[in-house]
Amino acid sequence: MKSEMSRKSDMFHPYTLVIHPDFKELGDFILSLPERFKKNEGVVIHKGRNELRKMEYGGREYVVKSFHRPNIINRFVYGIFRPSKAKRSYDHAELYLKIGVGTPQPVGYFNVRSGLLFDKSYYVSCLSTCPYVYNDLFRRKFDYEEEVLREIGRVTAVLHEHGYAHKDYGRENILFQKTPEGIKLEIVDLNRMFVGTIGMKAGCKNFERLPATPQMHRWMAEEYAKARGFDVEKCFELMVAYRSTQPGKIDNLY
Repeated sequence: MKSEMSRKSDMFHPYTLVIHPDFKELGDFILSLPERFKKNEGVVIHKGRNELRKMEYGGREYVVKSFHRPNIINRFVYGIFRPSKAKRSYDHAELYLKIGVGTPQPVGYFNVRSGLLFDKSYYVSCLSTCPYVYNDLFRRKFDYEEEVLREIGRVTAVLHEHGYAHKDYGRENILFQKTPEGIKLEIVDLNRMFVGTIGMKAGCKNFERLPATPQMHRWMAEEYAKARGFDVEKCFELMVAYRSTQPGKIDNLY
């Protein structure tokens, strides 16, 4: 893993900026993000508690996630004790790539403070080339659907074998495309992650937020179990059972 370039302000201009060395020329762009968001620059991808925008700079497209300002207690916690969500997103993306799990290339993050209090943070990554998300499997027919599901099972097993579980493993956070080399997966929204030993039950429970027909669960369970040395039937049963506990979920394909 390459080392980052970091920059910290003085006491009168409290911020922390960390940039991947391959993108060191983007310092001014990242520092300008608060103002760019105020001016509504870029294309909104998602707007809720946090805001996701696609922005172009220097002839290349990036995705910027602006995390909401925490409550006053958490502003103190994040200001002194706890890493920001933007920092965690960056660090986890680096970690994923190191173990061979796809995610958009991390570019950097920017934390803004007000004295000792945390204020805002921004995470920047390259724009993914994957045109589809998991939920698209329920919107249209893919003749390579089985390949996608099997690759999800395998990649999830890689994460769990390394002791990592994505805590927002939902239908919009798994991106995919078919390439001449096979299925390419990229996982996004990485700021929340469990780190520790992940057994069969906990591992299968991690799939519970992904809608799936029995056949889809079967394909994921087969690859997941094979990669981790677990019993296929037990993994299949657990995935179906954990998914059934999700309220109001009817997983009908198309």
